Amino acid sequence: MVQALPLQVLFGIYLGLLTGLLPGLIAFTLGFLFKYFTGVTLPGFGVVTLGVAIAGINGGLLGLIDPAVQSSPMLLVAAIVVMMITLYTHSMGDKLGAEFPKRLSLKRLREQKLSRDVLNRVGVRGEIQLDIVGPVGDMEGYPPLSADLRKTIKESKLTVPPDLPLSELETRLADRLRNDHDLADVSVTVDANAKASVNAAPPSGRLSRRVPKGKRAISIEALLPTGVARGDEVVLQTTAGSVTGPVVAAQSDGGSDQPPGETPAEDDETPIPAPHAPTTTGGEGRITVAVDRTDAKQLLGIETGRVVTQARGTRREYELVSLLRRAGKRFKKLTVRTGGDLDGRTLGDIAVRSTYDVAVLAVKRSPKADTNGSARGWVFAPRGETMLAAGDELFVVGTRDALAGFAEVAA
Repeated sequence: MVQALPLQVLFGIYLGLLTGLLPGLIAFTLGFLFKYFTGVTLPGFGVVTLGVAIAGINGGLLGLIDPAVQSSPMLLVAAIVVMMITLYTHSMGDKLGAEFPKRLSLKRLREQKLSRDVLNRVGVRGEIQLDIVGPVGDMEGYPPLSADLRKTIKESKLTVPPDLPLSELETRLADRLRNDHDLADVSVTVDANAKASVNAAPPSGRLSRRVPKGKRAISIEALLPTGVARGDEVVLQTTAGSVTGPVVAAQSDGGSDQPPGETPAEDDETPIPAPHAPTTTGGEGRITVAVDRTDAKQLLGIETGRVVTQARGTRREYELVSLLRRAGKRFKKLTVRTGGDLDGRTLGDIAVRSTYDVAVLAVKRSPKADTNGSARGWVFAPRGETMLAAGDELFVVGTRDALAGFAEVAA
Protein backbone atom coordinates (compact mmCIF):
# COMPACT_ATOMS: atom_id res chain seq x y z
CA MET A 1 0.00 0.00 0.00
CA VAL A 2 2.88 2.33 0.77
CA GLN A 3 4.44 1.61 -2.62
CA ALA A 4 1.18 2.55 -4.35
CA LEU A 5 0.88 5.92 -2.54
CA PRO A 6 2.74 8.04 -5.18
CA LEU A 7 0.56 6.57 -7.89
CA GLN A 8 -2.58 7.33 -5.89
CA VAL A 9 -1.43 10.94 -5.34
CA LEU A 10 -0.84 11.40 -9.09
CA PHE A 11 -4.24 9.90 -9.85
CA GLY A 12 -5.78 12.25 -7.27
CA ILE A 13 -4.14 15.26 -8.92
CA TYR A 14 -5.45 14.09 -12.30
CA LEU A 15 -8.94 13.61 -10.89
CA GLY A 16 -8.81 17.07 -9.24
CA LEU A 17 -7.72 18.79 -12.46
CA LEU A 18 -10.39 16.98 -14.45
CA THR A 19 -13.24 17.78 -12.08
CA GLY A 20 -11.98 21.27 -11.19
CA LEU A 21 -12.29 22.86 -14.65
CA LEU A 22 -15.99 23.66 -14.39
CA PRO A 23 -15.81 24.90 -10.75
CA GLY A 24 -12.84 27.08 -11.68
CA LEU A 25 -14.72 28.65 -14.59
CA ILE A 26 -17.76 29.33 -12.41
CA ALA A 27 -15.60 30.79 -9.62
CA PHE A 28 -13.83 33.10 -12.11
CA THR A 29 -17.14 34.29 -13.57
CA LEU A 30 -18.73 34.94 -10.19
CA GLY A 31 -15.65 36.77 -8.89
CA PHE A 32 -15.47 39.00 -11.97
CA LEU A 33 -19.19 39.84 -12.10
CA PHE A 34 -19.52 40.66 -8.42
CA LYS A 35 -16.41 42.85 -8.38
CA TYR A 36 -17.21 44.63 -11.67
CA PHE A 37 -20.84 45.49 -11.02
CA THR A 38 -20.99 45.81 -7.21
CA GLY A 39 -17.37 46.32 -6.14
CA VAL A 40 -17.82 43.49 -3.59
CA THR A 41 -15.43 40.54 -3.25
CA LEU A 42 -17.11 37.19 -2.66
CA PRO A 43 -15.91 35.34 0.49
CA GLY A 44 -13.32 32.70 -0.33
CA PHE A 45 -14.92 30.08 1.95
CA GLY A 46 -18.20 30.26 0.10
CA VAL A 47 -16.51 30.02 -3.29
CA VAL A 48 -14.48 26.97 -2.18
CA THR A 49 -17.57 25.25 -0.81
CA LEU A 50 -19.45 25.85 -4.04
CA GLY A 51 -16.49 24.64 -6.10
CA VAL A 52 -16.13 21.37 -4.15
CA ALA A 53 -19.86 20.73 -4.44
CA ILE A 54 -19.83 21.30 -8.21
CA ALA A 55 -16.71 19.10 -8.52
CA GLY A 56 -18.52 16.28 -6.72
CA ILE A 57 -21.37 16.45 -9.20
CA ASN A 58 -19.04 16.89 -12.17
CA GLY A 59 -16.82 14.00 -11.14
CA GLY A 60 -19.77 11.69 -10.92
CA LEU A 61 -21.11 9.98 -7.86
CA LEU A 62 -19.85 6.63 -9.02
CA GLY A 63 -16.20 7.63 -8.99
CA LEU A 64 -16.31 9.63 -5.75
CA ILE A 65 -18.21 7.12 -3.64
CA ASP A 66 -16.31 4.05 -4.86
CA PRO A 67 -14.96 2.19 -1.81
CA ALA A 68 -11.49 1.99 -3.31
CA VAL A 69 -11.44 5.76 -3.73
CA GLN A 70 -12.84 6.51 -0.29
CA SER A 71 -10.24 4.35 1.43
CA SER A 72 -7.27 5.97 -0.35
CA PRO A 73 -5.64 9.45 -0.31
CA MET A 74 -6.94 9.93 -3.85
CA LEU A 75 -10.16 11.68 -2.75
CA LEU A 76 -8.32 14.03 -0.38
CA VAL A 77 -5.75 15.03 -3.03
CA ALA A 78 -8.48 15.64 -5.62
CA ALA A 79 -10.43 17.80 -3.18
CA ILE A 80 -7.32 19.87 -2.36
CA VAL A 81 -6.61 20.40 -6.09
CA VAL A 82 -10.22 21.52 -6.68
CA MET A 83 -9.96 23.99 -3.78
CA MET A 84 -6.71 25.43 -5.12
CA ILE A 85 -8.15 25.83 -8.64
CA THR A 86 -11.30 27.46 -7.28
CA LEU A 87 -9.42 29.91 -5.07
CA TYR A 88 -6.97 30.86 -7.83
CA THR A 89 -9.60 31.41 -10.53
CA HIS A 90 -11.77 33.36 -8.09
CA SER A 91 -8.89 35.68 -7.22
CA MET A 92 -8.10 36.21 -10.92
CA GLY A 93 -11.73 37.04 -11.69
CA ASP A 94 -11.90 39.43 -8.74
CA LYS A 95 -8.69 41.16 -9.85
CA LEU A 96 -9.90 41.49 -13.44
CA GLY A 97 -13.24 42.89 -12.26
CA ALA A 98 -11.43 45.58 -10.29
CA GLU A 99 -9.13 46.58 -13.18
CA PHE A 100 -11.52 46.23 -16.12
CA PRO A 101 -12.59 49.68 -17.40
CA LYS A 102 -16.18 50.57 -16.57
CA ARG A 103 -16.65 53.21 -19.26
CA LEU A 104 -16.64 51.07 -22.38
CA SER A 105 -19.15 51.95 -25.06
CA LEU A 106 -20.07 50.68 -28.50
CA LYS A 107 -18.76 53.94 -29.93
CA ARG A 108 -15.27 53.36 -28.53
CA LEU A 109 -15.29 49.70 -29.51
CA ARG A 110 -16.15 50.69 -33.08
CA GLU A 111 -13.36 53.27 -33.32
CA GLN A 112 -11.16 52.26 -36.23
CA LYS A 113 -7.61 53.39 -36.88
CA LEU A 114 -5.39 53.53 -39.93
CA SER A 115 -4.48 50.22 -41.55
CA ARG A 116 -1.21 48.46 -40.84
CA ASP A 117 0.01 49.08 -44.39
CA VAL A 118 -0.36 52.82 -43.87
CA LEU A 119 1.33 52.69 -40.47
CA ASN A 120 4.34 51.03 -42.07
CA ARG A 121 4.83 54.22 -44.11
CA VAL A 122 5.26 56.46 -41.06
CA GLY A 123 7.91 59.09 -41.76
CA VAL A 124 10.94 59.96 -39.70
CA ARG A 125 8.88 62.52 -37.76
CA GLY A 126 6.36 59.86 -36.77
CA GLU A 127 3.49 61.39 -38.76
CA ILE A 128 1.15 60.33 -41.57
CA GLN A 129 0.05 62.63 -44.39
CA LEU A 130 -3.65 62.62 -45.28
CA ASP A 131 -4.44 63.11 -48.97
CA ILE A 132 -7.72 64.50 -50.29
CA VAL A 133 -9.00 62.22 -53.05
CA GLY A 134 -11.86 62.70 -55.48
CA PRO A 135 -13.55 66.02 -56.26
CA VAL A 136 -14.28 68.43 -53.42
CA GLY A 137 -18.06 68.39 -53.15
CA ASP A 138 -20.53 71.11 -52.16
CA MET A 139 -22.56 71.22 -48.97
CA GLU A 140 -26.32 70.95 -49.28
CA GLY A 141 -28.03 74.27 -48.57
CA TYR A 142 -24.92 76.37 -49.35
CA PRO A 143 -23.73 78.06 -52.58
CA PRO A 144 -21.22 76.09 -54.68
CA LEU A 145 -17.50 76.56 -54.19
CA SER A 146 -15.50 78.64 -56.63
CA ALA A 147 -13.10 76.78 -58.91
CA ASP A 148 -10.04 78.38 -57.31
CA LEU A 149 -11.16 77.59 -53.76
CA ARG A 150 -12.08 74.04 -54.75
CA LYS A 151 -8.58 73.55 -56.20
CA THR A 152 -6.92 75.04 -53.11
CA ILE A 153 -8.83 72.69 -50.80
CA LYS A 154 -8.00 69.75 -53.03
CA GLU A 155 -4.28 70.50 -52.75
CA SER A 156 -4.35 70.89 -48.96
CA LYS A 157 -2.18 68.50 -46.96
CA LEU A 158 -2.36 67.53 -43.30
CA THR A 159 0.12 65.53 -41.26
CA VAL A 160 -1.23 63.80 -38.18
CA PRO A 161 -0.04 61.28 -35.55
CA PRO A 162 -0.65 57.73 -36.81
CA ASP A 163 -2.18 56.37 -33.58
CA LEU A 164 -5.37 58.49 -33.65
CA PRO A 165 -8.78 56.97 -34.49
CA LEU A 166 -10.35 57.91 -37.80
CA SER A 167 -13.00 60.06 -36.10
CA GLU A 168 -10.28 62.23 -34.55
CA LEU A 169 -8.47 62.50 -37.89
CA GLU A 170 -11.69 63.67 -39.53
CA THR A 171 -12.20 66.31 -36.83
CA ARG A 172 -8.65 67.62 -37.16
CA LEU A 173 -8.78 67.85 -40.93
CA ALA A 174 -12.18 69.60 -40.83
CA ASP A 175 -10.91 72.15 -38.29
CA ARG A 176 -7.78 72.78 -40.34
CA LEU A 177 -9.72 73.38 -43.56
CA ARG A 178 -12.30 75.55 -41.81
CA ASN A 179 -9.62 77.77 -40.24
CA ASP A 180 -7.31 77.97 -43.26
CA HIS A 181 -10.00 78.84 -45.78
CA ASP A 182 -12.64 80.47 -43.54
CA LEU A 183 -15.23 77.93 -44.70
CA ALA A 184 -18.81 78.24 -43.53
CA ASP A 185 -19.09 74.46 -43.10
CA VAL A 186 -17.05 71.37 -43.97
CA SER A 187 -17.57 67.62 -43.83
CA VAL A 188 -14.66 65.15 -43.93
CA THR A 189 -14.52 61.35 -44.21
CA VAL A 190 -11.21 59.50 -43.73
CA ASP A 191 -10.74 55.82 -44.55
CA ALA A 192 -8.19 53.34 -43.20
CA ASN A 193 -5.84 54.08 -46.13
CA ALA A 194 -5.34 57.75 -45.09
CA LYS A 195 -7.55 58.98 -47.95
CA ALA A 196 -9.96 61.83 -47.22
CA SER A 197 -13.18 62.88 -48.97
CA VAL A 198 -14.24 66.50 -48.43
CA ASN A 199 -17.46 68.46 -48.89
CA ALA A 200 -17.27 72.17 -48.09
CA ALA A 201 -19.27 75.40 -48.13
CA PRO A 202 -17.72 78.71 -49.21
CA PRO A 203 -17.13 81.59 -46.78
CA SER A 204 -20.20 83.71 -46.07
CA GLY A 205 -20.36 86.99 -44.23
CA ARG A 206 -16.70 86.95 -43.25
CA LEU A 207 -16.46 90.52 -42.06
CA SER A 208 -19.86 90.70 -40.38
CA ARG A 209 -19.11 87.60 -38.33
CA ARG A 210 -16.05 89.27 -36.80
CA VAL A 211 -17.89 92.41 -35.68
CA PRO A 212 -19.11 92.01 -32.05
CA LYS A 213 -22.78 92.49 -31.32
CA GLY A 214 -23.65 96.15 -30.82
CA LYS A 215 -20.54 97.36 -32.69
CA ARG A 216 -20.05 98.92 -36.12
CA ALA A 217 -17.15 98.39 -38.55
CA ILE A 218 -15.48 101.57 -39.82
CA SER A 219 -12.63 101.67 -42.37
CA ILE A 220 -10.15 104.50 -42.91
CA GLU A 221 -6.95 105.04 -44.85
CA ALA A 222 -3.88 105.27 -42.59
CA LEU A 223 -0.18 104.58 -42.21
CA LEU A 224 -0.24 101.05 -40.83
CA PRO A 225 2.45 99.69 -38.49
CA THR A 226 4.14 96.50 -39.58
CA GLY A 227 2.63 93.43 -37.97
CA VAL A 228 -0.94 94.61 -37.29
CA ALA A 229 -3.20 91.55 -36.98
CA ARG A 230 -6.86 90.90 -36.48
CA GLY A 231 -7.80 91.29 -32.82
CA ASP A 232 -5.17 93.93 -32.00
CA GLU A 233 -6.44 96.93 -30.00
CA VAL A 234 -5.67 100.17 -31.85
CA VAL A 235 -6.43 103.87 -31.46
CA LEU A 236 -7.64 105.75 -34.53
CA GLN A 237 -6.55 109.37 -34.26
CA THR A 238 -8.50 111.62 -36.63
CA THR A 239 -9.48 115.27 -36.86
CA ALA A 240 -12.77 114.37 -35.18
CA GLY A 241 -11.05 112.78 -32.16
CA SER A 242 -9.61 109.46 -31.03
CA VAL A 243 -11.49 106.15 -31.11
CA THR A 244 -10.34 102.81 -29.69
CA GLY A 245 -11.40 99.40 -30.94
CA PRO A 246 -10.26 95.94 -32.09
CA VAL A 247 -9.02 95.35 -35.62
CA VAL A 248 -11.35 93.17 -37.70
CA ALA A 249 -9.50 93.53 -41.03
CA ALA A 250 -6.42 95.28 -42.42
CA GLN A 251 -4.36 95.35 -45.59
CA SER A 252 -1.29 97.26 -46.65
CA ASP A 253 -1.28 98.79 -50.13
CA GLY A 254 0.56 96.48 -52.49
CA GLY A 255 0.68 93.72 -49.87
CA SER A 256 -0.17 90.07 -50.42
CA ASP A 257 -2.37 89.61 -47.41
CA GLN A 258 -5.13 87.90 -49.42
CA PRO A 259 -5.33 84.14 -48.73
CA PRO A 260 -4.53 82.01 -51.76
CA GLY A 261 -7.45 80.76 -53.81
CA GLU A 262 -9.75 83.73 -53.07
CA THR A 263 -10.46 86.92 -54.97
CA PRO A 264 -11.26 89.92 -52.75
CA ALA A 265 -14.44 91.81 -53.52
CA GLU A 266 -14.34 95.59 -53.85
CA ASP A 267 -16.43 96.04 -50.70
CA ASP A 268 -14.72 93.32 -48.67
CA GLU A 269 -11.67 93.78 -46.45
CA THR A 270 -9.02 91.09 -46.37
CA PRO A 271 -9.17 89.03 -43.16
CA ILE A 272 -6.18 89.07 -40.83
CA PRO A 273 -4.51 86.74 -40.08
CA ALA A 274 -4.32 84.79 -43.32
CA PRO A 275 -2.58 81.42 -43.70
CA HIS A 276 0.60 82.74 -45.38
CA ALA A 277 0.51 86.45 -44.44
CA PRO A 278 -0.87 86.73 -40.88
CA THR A 279 0.00 90.42 -40.44
CA THR A 280 0.25 93.65 -42.41
CA THR A 281 3.51 94.51 -44.11
CA GLY A 282 3.46 98.15 -43.05
CA GLY A 283 3.07 101.36 -45.00
CA GLU A 284 -0.04 103.00 -46.41
CA GLY A 285 -3.13 100.84 -46.29
CA ARG A 286 -6.69 100.47 -45.10
CA ILE A 287 -7.79 99.28 -41.67
CA THR A 288 -11.23 98.31 -40.37
CA VAL A 289 -12.00 98.67 -36.66
CA ALA A 290 -15.09 97.65 -34.64
CA VAL A 291 -16.33 100.64 -32.60
CA ASP A 292 -19.46 101.76 -30.76
CA ARG A 293 -22.34 103.26 -32.71
CA THR A 294 -21.64 106.79 -31.46
CA ASP A 295 -17.97 106.52 -32.38
CA ALA A 296 -18.94 105.19 -35.80
CA LYS A 297 -21.00 108.33 -36.46
CA GLN A 298 -18.00 110.40 -35.40
CA LEU A 299 -15.76 108.68 -37.97
CA LEU A 300 -18.19 108.91 -40.88
CA GLY A 301 -16.76 111.12 -43.57
CA ILE A 302 -13.18 110.84 -42.22
CA GLU A 303 -10.91 109.71 -45.03
CA THR A 304 -7.54 109.39 -43.31
CA GLY A 305 -6.12 109.11 -39.82
CA ARG A 306 -3.34 107.75 -37.69
CA VAL A 307 -3.16 104.27 -36.17
CA VAL A 308 -1.59 103.69 -32.76
CA THR A 309 -1.32 100.09 -31.55
CA GLN A 310 -1.92 99.65 -27.83
CA ALA A 311 0.24 97.39 -25.66
CA ARG A 312 -1.60 94.30 -24.54
CA GLY A 313 1.04 93.04 -22.14
CA THR A 314 1.65 89.44 -21.09
CA ARG A 315 -1.47 87.26 -21.08
CA ARG A 316 -1.11 84.92 -18.13
CA GLU A 317 -3.97 82.75 -19.35
CA TYR A 318 -2.07 82.04 -22.58
CA GLU A 319 1.03 81.11 -20.61
CA LEU A 320 -1.07 78.71 -18.51
CA VAL A 321 -2.54 77.09 -21.60
CA SER A 322 0.94 76.70 -23.08
CA LEU A 323 2.26 75.04 -19.92
CA LEU A 324 -0.66 72.61 -19.77
CA ARG A 325 -0.27 71.72 -23.44
CA ARG A 326 3.43 71.00 -22.96
CA ALA A 327 2.42 68.67 -20.14
CA GLY A 328 0.11 66.75 -22.49
CA LYS A 329 -3.15 68.30 -21.24
CA ARG A 330 -6.04 69.53 -23.36
CA PHE A 331 -9.22 71.53 -22.76
CA LYS A 332 -12.78 70.53 -23.56
CA LYS A 333 -16.25 72.00 -23.09
CA LEU A 334 -18.98 69.50 -22.20
CA THR A 335 -22.70 69.92 -21.58
CA VAL A 336 -24.37 67.85 -18.86
CA ARG A 337 -27.10 65.75 -20.46
CA THR A 338 -30.53 65.29 -18.94
CA GLY A 339 -30.77 62.13 -16.86
CA GLY A 340 -27.05 61.42 -17.20
CA ASP A 341 -24.63 60.28 -14.55
CA LEU A 342 -23.78 63.91 -13.66
CA ASP A 343 -27.30 65.35 -13.61
CA GLY A 344 -28.35 66.26 -10.07
CA ARG A 345 -25.05 65.23 -8.44
CA THR A 346 -22.22 67.21 -6.86
CA LEU A 347 -18.62 67.17 -8.01
CA GLY A 348 -17.68 65.60 -4.68
CA ASP A 349 -20.08 62.71 -5.21
CA ILE A 350 -18.74 62.12 -8.71
CA ALA A 351 -15.07 62.28 -7.60
CA VAL A 352 -14.04 63.66 -10.97
CA ARG A 353 -10.29 63.76 -10.31
CA SER A 354 -9.90 60.27 -8.89
CA THR A 355 -12.47 58.54 -11.10
CA TYR A 356 -11.94 60.20 -14.49
CA ASP A 357 -8.49 61.87 -14.06
CA VAL A 358 -9.79 65.28 -15.19
CA ALA A 359 -10.22 68.63 -13.45
CA VAL A 360 -13.27 70.92 -13.77
CA LEU A 361 -11.98 74.47 -14.14
CA ALA A 362 -15.33 76.24 -14.44
CA VAL A 363 -19.07 75.61 -14.68
CA LYS A 364 -21.40 77.79 -16.75
CA ARG A 365 -24.90 77.43 -15.39
CA SER A 366 -27.79 76.69 -17.72
CA PRO A 367 -30.73 79.16 -17.72
CA LYS A 368 -32.83 76.70 -15.73
CA ALA A 369 -30.15 76.02 -13.11
CA ASP A 370 -31.93 78.14 -10.50
CA THR A 371 -34.79 75.64 -10.40
CA ASN A 372 -32.73 73.27 -8.26
CA GLY A 373 -31.34 75.90 -5.91
CA SER A 374 -28.21 76.76 -7.88
CA ALA A 375 -27.41 80.30 -8.93
CA ARG A 376 -27.06 81.27 -12.55
CA GLY A 377 -23.84 82.48 -14.12
CA TRP A 378 -20.29 81.20 -13.87
CA VAL A 379 -18.66 79.13 -11.12
CA PHE A 380 -14.86 79.21 -11.31
CA ALA A 381 -12.70 76.61 -9.54
CA PRO A 382 -15.85 74.79 -8.32
CA ARG A 383 -15.66 72.95 -5.03
CA GLY A 384 -16.90 69.48 -4.21
CA GLU A 385 -20.31 70.71 -3.05
CA THR A 386 -21.05 72.30 -6.45
CA MET A 387 -24.29 70.77 -7.75
CA LEU A 388 -24.55 70.00 -11.47
CA ALA A 389 -27.74 70.15 -13.52
CA ALA A 390 -28.77 69.27 -17.05
CA GLY A 391 -27.60 71.95 -19.48
CA ASP A 392 -24.63 73.11 -17.39
CA GLU A 393 -21.46 73.60 -19.43
CA LEU A 394 -18.30 72.15 -17.89
CA PHE A 395 -14.84 73.36 -18.86
CA VAL A 396 -12.48 70.51 -18.05
CA VAL A 397 -8.78 69.80 -18.54
CA GLY A 398 -7.00 66.46 -18.85
CA THR A 399 -5.33 64.10 -21.30
CA ARG A 400 -7.08 63.24 -24.57
CA ASP A 401 -8.02 59.75 -23.36
CA ALA A 402 -9.29 61.01 -20.01
CA LEU A 403 -11.38 63.73 -21.66
CA ALA A 404 -12.84 61.21 -24.10
CA GLY A 405 -13.85 58.90 -21.24
CA PHE A 406 -15.38 61.73 -19.23
CA ALA A 407 -17.25 63.04 -22.29
CA GLU A 408 -19.07 59.72 -22.65
CA VAL A 409 -20.40 60.07 -19.11
CA ALA A 410 -21.20 63.80 -19.17
CA ALA A 411 -22.47 64.53 -22.68
